[in-house]
Amino acid sequence: MARAKRRTVQEFGAHPVDVYVGQRVRMRRVMCGLSQTALANRIGLTFQQLQKYESGMNRISASKLWLIAQELDAPVQWFFTDAVLGKSPTAEFGTKRETLELVRNFMNISPESRKHFLSLAKSVGPASDEAVPENAAD
Repeated sequence: MARAKRRTVQEFGAHPVDVYVGQRVRMRRVMCGLSQTALANRIGLTFQQLQKYESGMNRISASKLWLIAQELDAPVQWFFTDAVLGKSPTAEFGTKRETLELVRNFMNISPESRKHFLSLAKSVGPASDEAVPENAAD
């Protein structure tokens, strides 16, 4: 009996769930203020291996995902929350480094300062009925 051909990343690309989980790892890592090297060292990997996990090129084993979750102080299920197989522009925007750093720093300021900052951001941004250009964040 012939054996079924193995699905390879090079031939078929990364599985969408692996890509999604990798994006969530990257998002959480950046929000925690960790570099790839720092997180990789904490879980016994090289930063190149962590890069492959974050891109979805390599699948994350259950035990490694558990270690990552422990280091990033998140439950394992957080990495699967709202998993979708398609890619939306808003999901991509949510994983940009500048957005994640903005959120992390925003959470570290006082509530009163947050109100002022939010008012400032609203005043300099486009009106809600105006379209935001796709390249606005680049």
